[in-house]
Amino acid sequence: MGTLIVIGLLGGLITGISPCILPMLPVIFFAGGVQGARPRSADDNGGTGTGGTATATATAVRTRRSLRPYIVIAGLVLSFSVFTLLGSLLLTVLGLPQDLLRWAGITLLILLGIGMIVPRFETVLERPFQRIAAFGAKRGAARQDRGAFVLGMGLGVLYVPCAGPVLAAITVAGATGNIGPETVALTVSFAVGAALPLLLFALAGRRIAERVQAFQRHTKAIRTGGGVVVILLAIALAFNVPAAIQRQLPDYTGALQERVDSSETVRQALDLGGLVTDENRELSNCSNGAPVLEECGTAPEIRGIDAWLNTPQGEALQLEALRGQVVLVDFWTYSCINCQRAIPHLNAWYDAYADVGEGFEVIGVHTPEFAFERETRNVIKGAEDLDVTYPIAQDNSYATWTAYRNRYWPAQYLIDSDGTVRHIRLGEGGYENTEKLIRELLTDANPGVQLPAATTVQDASPLDEITPETYFSIKRVINYAGEPEYAAGRQEFVLADGQQQDTFSLGGSWEVDFQGAQALSDDARVRVAYRSADVFVVLGGEGTVEAAVTDADGETQEILQIDVSGNPRLYPVLEGDDRTEGLVDLKVPKGVQVFTMTFG
Repeated sequence: MGTLIVIGLLGGLITGISPCILPMLPVIFFAGGVQGARPRSADDNGGTGTGGTATATATAVRTRRSLRPYIVIAGLVLSFSVFTLLGSLLLTVLGLPQDLLRWAGITLLILLGIGMIVPRFETVLERPFQRIAAFGAKRGAARQDRGAFVLGMGLGVLYVPCAGPVLAAITVAGATGNIGPETVALTVSFAVGAALPLLLFALAGRRIAERVQAFQRHTKAIRTGGGVVVILLAIALAFNVPAAIQRQLPDYTGALQERVDSSETVRQALDLGGLVTDENRELSNCSNGAPVLEECGTAPEIRGIDAWLNTPQGEALQLEALRGQVVLVDFWTYSCINCQRAIPHLNAWYDAYADVGEGFEVIGVHTPEFAFERETRNVIKGAEDLDVTYPIAQDNSYATWTAYRNRYWPAQYLIDSDGTVRHIRLGEGGYENTEKLIRELLTDANPGVQLPAATTVQDASPLDEITPETYFSIKRVINYAGEPEYAAGRQEFVLADGQQQDTFSLGGSWEVDFQGAQALSDDARVRVAYRSADVFVVLGGEGTVEAAVTDADGETQEILQIDVSGNPRLYPVLEGDDRTEGLVDLKVPKGVQVFTMTFG
């Protein structure tokens, strides 16, 4: 229990300082903080007072401090916790739309904004919560606290989409009714952690309003302005404007999120990627790459998606609405060479079978492996480079990944026209068999349907034993063989003289983190002893990398210049017909980042 509370607080704090809170800040500042500022006394405003009695009265007024910031945050924590855990379950039981709570929150904010402009209306709105506003405060402060709890409740409902791996586990547990004391503790601690930065912001707003005379002289105008800000936020949320803005912002909490995501303690505590629920329990009935169709339960719904690409106006797809069609759900990420080798097959199947019978749909669930893959613009560019035209669901919160208990890139889940998972393929290969099963399901759904000829994309999956994918992230490095110890931070590395097979080493000055390694000097080097026909490297930054390939006898086979620019992406180093063995040496200029090397 204690571990879960710490994980919840940590995950909440990361969410609380992430881009997802930015739309909330103006409302928290004005409606949660400034509106709770205590009024200045006559003495504070330059009055002379009327002796000791006046001074005592002024002192009494100043001690009546508003609890508004705390009440707003209390409402946020309560509504966030209750609706995150129980909202989806209650809506399902009642047969109500899953987005009802979001629209209720938007409506509540609009009403509260009107109340801030028209105080009489706010009095009616807050009446059920007057006891909360009055608790622990005297009359003057209680008047300032009107609407505070309702404001917090509205913000708490709208705060639910701000997700990370911790919230993904909470959401799945709540949606499936798997709620116990540990889940409640995790949820509340997450809500508190996420709310703490907002509380500090509200307290800062209150402090500024108490210190700056302009706020005191124009309290009515400030209150009206706060109401307008609340209404504008509600309208912006209704049209998903904040989401569009956030997609253009850098994910400055990405590194922190990666640390939480990669921690084995966190994964074990939350069972991320392997959370067994009633919804996904039967997926274990499928064996990996079975040659025949199997029965593996109803496919979990696609959820927690940040953005939909390649759909009309970015509309979301629901598996239930696709009943009658055969659907292939593919988990991928655009810089993964294993995924890139699989995508030509998916493209060919989509082109060949999309209009056959009732239809065939492919949904690419893009779950990021690196922080830069969370950026929507990078995913769009990666999809364009790979000619992906089928719908893409951007699963930055790992919600769908977790719902499917998935652990692999790529991974395909083949779903029949009744919504049942009939085949699972984890990793590369088996494309001929998968297509055979697609054709079988299309025929089952539409007996007598005329199928086109089978596709003829060559299987580029490596058959011989090759060097495993090499990661430069400290969280995933497995084949480092150099000096000194591979650890986070800035270090001077020394290349290995006799590089062991399938290992790598670094030379020169590097900074290593949870994403990869960045060269800090122009003499930085990477050396890999490889076995494969093809060698690729994921690079980011700006500069020219020189790559030299030598064979097992030490003879130079190829030297090439790699111009690195733009978003991090995959660059070819060696593309051959047959497997070879040797060394790859990269001279990496200062500022260029190395993320992975892959082999095929």
